Amino acid sequence: MARRAQPIGASVWVGAAVAALILSLTLGTLGAVFLRAERFSALGPADWAAVRFTLMQATLSAFLSVALAVPVARALARRRFPGRGLLITLLGAPFILPVIVVVLGILAVFGRNGLLNSALGVVGIGPLSVYGLQGVLIAHVFFNLPLATRLILQGWLSIPAERFRLAASLGFAARDVTRWLERPMLRAVVPGAFMVIFVICMTSFAVALTLGGGPKATTVELAIYQAFRFEFDLSRAALLALVQFGLSAIAAALTLWVAVPSVSGAGLDRIVARWDARHRGLRLLDGAWIALAALFLILPLAMIVADGLRALFTLPPSVFAAAGRSVAVALGSAVLTLALALPLSLAAVRLGRGIAGGMMEGVGALAIAASPLVIGTGLFILLFPIADPVALALPVTAVVNAVMSLPFATRALVPALRDAEESYGKLARSLGMRGFTHLRLVLLPRLRRPIGFSAGLAAALSMGDLGVIALFADPSQATLPLQLYRLMAAYRMEQAAGAALLLLILSLGLFWLFDRGGRVDADA
Repeated sequence: MARRAQPIGASVWVGAAVAALILSLTLGTLGAVFLRAERFSALGPADWAAVRFTLMQATLSAFLSVALAVPVARALARRRFPGRGLLITLLGAPFILPVIVVVLGILAVFGRNGLLNSALGVVGIGPLSVYGLQGVLIAHVFFNLPLATRLILQGWLSIPAERFRLAASLGFAARDVTRWLERPMLRAVVPGAFMVIFVICMTSFAVALTLGGGPKATTVELAIYQAFRFEFDLSRAALLALVQFGLSAIAAALTLWVAVPSVSGAGLDRIVARWDARHRGLRLLDGAWIALAALFLILPLAMIVADGLRALFTLPPSVFAAAGRSVAVALGSAVLTLALALPLSLAAVRLGRGIAGGMMEGVGALAIAASPLVIGTGLFILLFPIADPVALALPVTAVVNAVMSLPFATRALVPALRDAEESYGKLARSLGMRGFTHLRLVLLPRLRRPIGFSAGLAAALSMGDLGVIALFADPSQATLPLQLYRLMAAYRMEQAAGAALLLLILSLGLFWLFDRGGRVDADA
């Protein structure tokens, strides 16, 4: 039966206004970039080399992350051991860690004076360089191996236990289980995981800035930064930004195109008893994969804590001033994220699951196709004739970070809003609850968890941002990530370690405070 036409409420109009604002900050800044850009023939050999390197490193990073995640996810899927749940939870931590902090940890392990080269020196092998393509790949695998593992693990856990029981009754060996159950699941999950990581690596700026940067290891985003900061060539920066947006949009479209429907079917959600993995050799192999993955993820963070503790209380005042600015920007970004995500999500739910509601949700996900540097370049072009962009560095950084957090916030809020509306919407309307009263008494109490998570994620991501602020800020306005990068560039590594630990504590602390605040007494 068709639903009766509903009048368009104030929430839809507010959501439409927010959508228009987001479109202005994404497509509007892209339009400013397009108008400033020159012909594509203006790209020089170095620019095309940056395009090729961007595509190459993103492809290799995604391939390595997914290839290594498959055996790790398989091991986690078919083994039960103490601490398994904690390890799976920790796999989500790299996503909210500041990139520049992780880079410092990677240098402590893989750098010239790191643990790996020290061990190689004992056996007479020369030092390995972590800069260039190999450093970019190591950093990207660190960030994206956990993401790929979580995505592929969900695929393994989605195979019904009844399928494994049927396979056991048919006398399947381990290779038969792999062929008939696991490979079809991987065919459905792996392409999407590969393309998601590819898109993420396409717009990775801080990794390329700190570990790449040479003539042979320059990404498009790094080329934008160089054209902007060092040459102040706005036309070339605009053209490169347009190329970056085009590459990201194509990659995002391919992510949807390669998605394959799951073929596992439904089950009764029983625990899977993996008889096919009881062989001692398989147990040792799975244990080795889990141990190596845990060591690879934990060791750099442990080095950050160990090195940073010695310098944390001897940091110069400029570091703590930068930390204060970062906290202010992060809090502002969290508030702006919720101010944009809540009305947008509410409008998407009120408009239903049709085209209008889908378009409203799509606006929230639009930032995936744009990088912070592209939006920042467009905002600089728009602001430059009428104001001093440097003076607006911190507010602009907060706004751009809020827009970049929107896809994650809307994905958390829309399902929760939809459940609340389906469960309590009719009852609330029958009681005469409308507008703000409906929002305050019915919806917000049931949105505390996703609101807390969204605000915490936005604050943590903003704390670690080294994108827009690198374009706009002067030394007096440096945030903590930018101050940390400057300490590293000046080879003040002891102070850099202390600043990295401070940034790590603040990022995780803000996420915990918001997320915990959303869960306290949130029984509804």
